[in-house]
Amino acid sequence: MPVGRLSSQLASADVGHLAAAYDRAMAARRARTMLAAIALVLAILLAGIAAEVRPAVLFTHIGNFGSYFDAILKLDSGARVWTSPADWFWNLATWLRLMAETVLIAYVGTLAGGAAAFVLSFVASRNLTRSAMLRGATKRLLEFSRTVPELVFALIFVVAFGLGPVPGVLAIAVHTMGTLGKLFAEVIENIDAKPLEGVAAAGGSWLHRVRFAALPQVLSNFASYGLLRFEINVRGAAVIGFVGAGGIGQTLLEAIRKFYYSDVSALLVLMILTVMMIDYGTEKLRHRMLGESAR
Repeated sequence: MPVGRLSSQLASADVGHLAAAYDRAMAARRARTMLAAIALVLAILLAGIAAEVRPAVLFTHIGNFGSYFDAILKLDSGARVWTSPADWFWNLATWLRLMAETVLIAYVGTLAGGAAAFVLSFVASRNLTRSAMLRGATKRLLEFSRTVPELVFALIFVVAFGLGPVPGVLAIAVHTMGTLGKLFAEVIENIDAKPLEGVAAAGGSWLHRVRFAALPQVLSNFASYGLLRFEINVRGAAVIGFVGAGGIGQTLLEAIRKFYYSDVSALLVLMILTVMMIDYGTEKLRHRMLGESAR
């Protein structure tokens, strides 16, 4: 048999073998994907049964959801709210004051919680703190702070300090400390280790390593996370106002309970506009800070 024909037959055999192996691999992959999809569907069904989720109830009463939104877009006269903005925002001065209080609660709480997270994150970082006991205790504190919902903290602080913005600030601060502390620590653990080794080789202390090796690498990310958390805390501050922790939340809850439909929509619009402006401002500031850091 000529050598060329033999080589062609061997090449064809190899291609056929590889194609068969590829088909088997793809079939096995499709089978695993199908099994994973079936397991996911079963898990969702079991979770729905355990949580007593009733789709029939959802579809039966979903019309009430739409009718409520239709109601909050009407004035007491029956006209649409946008036909008379003066009647819609009849208490605008008071609502703006409460909205400003909500923003200040979020601002002070973010500053206090961010400052605590800033300090604790360096202690919780594996590449800066060698003591496993100290590092573990700090991480457990941060876990506790972010695991307990802000609303629960607000209830506790309302009982301790009474109604007003102080419980709101403390609740925001504690939860922010736990959340930002974890994020900050993860940023620190991913920095370049060479500056840390250089400062340590030069005889620098732990504080020197934090100040001159770690901080310059993480400061822009810290600021970015802090601004994002402030935006989240504005929404959180409005919610914890439901339990009397200051801000516009209490007024919104009263409007919902007393069926002041137009007031509900006016307060929601005010909150949405405030969050949108804060989101726009913090986004621009984050991009500017990150751009300057890159340069």
